[in-house]
Amino acid sequence: MSQLATSRTRSDETAGRPARAVADRPAADPPEDATEAVMGLDMVLVDGARGPLRRLVPPARTTLRFARSLAGKPDVVARRSVRLARELGRIGVGRSQVEPNKKDRRFTDPAWAGNPLLHRVMQAHIAAAQTAARLVDDAELDWQDDERIRFTMTNLVDATAPSNTPLNPLLWKAIIDTGGRNAVRGARRMVSDLLSPPRVPSMVEPDAFTVGEDLAVTPGAVVFRTPVFELIQYAPTTPAVREVPLLMIPPTINKYYIADLAPERSIVEHYVSQGQQVFMMSWRNPDERHADWGLDTYGQALLDAMDAVERATGSERVGLQAFCSGGIITAMVLAHLAAQGRQDRVSSASFAVTVLDWARAGTVAALMDEGAVKEATEKSRKKGYLDGAALAEVFAWLRPNDLVWNYWVNNYLQGKPPAAFDILYWNADTTRMSAALHRDFIDVALGNSLTVPGAATMLGTPVDLSSVTVDAYVTAGIADHLCPWQACYRTTQLLGGNSRFILSTNGHIASLVNPPGNPKSTFQVAGSTPADPDDWLASAEKVQGSWWPDYLTWLGERSGEEIPAPEGLGGALPVLADAPGTYVFDK
Repeated sequence: MSQLATSRTRSDETAGRPARAVADRPAADPPEDATEAVMGLDMVLVDGARGPLRRLVPPARTTLRFARSLAGKPDVVARRSVRLARELGRIGVGRSQVEPNKKDRRFTDPAWAGNPLLHRVMQAHIAAAQTAARLVDDAELDWQDDERIRFTMTNLVDATAPSNTPLNPLLWKAIIDTGGRNAVRGARRMVSDLLSPPRVPSMVEPDAFTVGEDLAVTPGAVVFRTPVFELIQYAPTTPAVREVPLLMIPPTINKYYIADLAPERSIVEHYVSQGQQVFMMSWRNPDERHADWGLDTYGQALLDAMDAVERATGSERVGLQAFCSGGIITAMVLAHLAAQGRQDRVSSASFAVTVLDWARAGTVAALMDEGAVKEATEKSRKKGYLDGAALAEVFAWLRPNDLVWNYWVNNYLQGKPPAAFDILYWNADTTRMSAALHRDFIDVALGNSLTVPGAATMLGTPVDLSSVTVDAYVTAGIADHLCPWQACYRTTQLLGGNSRFILSTNGHIASLVNPPGNPKSTFQVAGSTPADPDDWLASAEKVQGSWWPDYLTWLGERSGEEIPAPEGLGGALPVLADAPGTYVFDK
């Protein structure tokens, strides 16, 4: 476990599990953060086009400031060096108390504690990591330079961990157990991974799941299609449903079935089972032909979907639930509707892990700079899109301990296949982002335009989020490394209506895929949303369980009366295909 990281992550040796570890997973789950670091708009904006390894080298001016700061504190550097030398001396004679973090699973094998040589090597690595972290603290850089330097050092420290080398006892145990066949299998897997992007260890086998068979299987039908999206209506499973339907807007990064994973882990399945009429937008995977699809294109698509939902159900209103980048589009469309005096079309809005205010939005925001942005937009412009495989590589290097080195040990050193896990399969099912949308998202994020009325536009209308007075349900994850909960919380201050903010104990994706029944799940909620997120946290109460039932209660209060469930799908619209549709299979 790197001592530099601002939040703790854990590694996991994921071998030895049965395939398709989903609803009833055995104890050896994939690393928690392996399911977290799969999204994040800021990351996609720049590194997706430039390549993830560029981030490992901070800008020259940042490095210079770091070096200059430490050079001005020779006594501090000397003191740190002396302390490290003394600790290494204690390690050498077996008197050191340095141990890994209890959540660090890289060193859980008994050999790391029982073998004197391995124990000393591990302790020396941890001591060096702690010293590096303290030197970054001592430099007292501004927040952006601090994040850049800390990220670089964290990655370097993690890469040099002895668990990633032939010293790892798991390697030698595998050699004994397999007669050396693990080395052959590991070499084959490494060659296969390096020959095709993303050039990182595979996190899941390509045939671990099949969309439409064991993922995205909630019954429904495509009832509307445009070149940009398909609209799926899900079949009701209750005799009565809420009058006002819910339209779900997934991220424009990755595919929609993050909301319809394996049975009993599907958000859509749960909503339908509770009597909610549910519709889902399934974005098309764009290519070079769609380079000019920008924010206006996707905003118009949302309006088209709302029109189609109204024709399918006869309802004059619709509820909206949007995830991550889909939430940015949704917020801008709501401002557009407000400017036109048509906000009454929307009964409620939900924003899940959505950042609308990028002021100090965490590590990823800190690592953007003007030169990198220009390079990124130019690369995607020339290609016509931001490549999905590049995005997957970027996400992997954001959390290398969990998404690279964990699988390095499992796949290559031990020669084992990665365990099947539905979220990681979804993450590997990559999509592209059109060049224009990439550019528009960068413009909005870099200028933090949504915080200034009129600084951004949607379909020719100036965006003023304070004019959005529809009730909002905002969710975030307290362990979210990509969309920090404080940044998500600021959505409640930008919107002009009443907001209910929910803080899950989980991270980015786990805060979404959070089905009822998990005894470890909790969320926090408060009766009001003051300006300061810390004030909100101080007054919040903890509730046991998933936030899904809480949301459905809140949504039900804004979804009209119960009416008999429709006998068929589509209403005035024709049924075009069975769910999960056709766009979800675009490669």
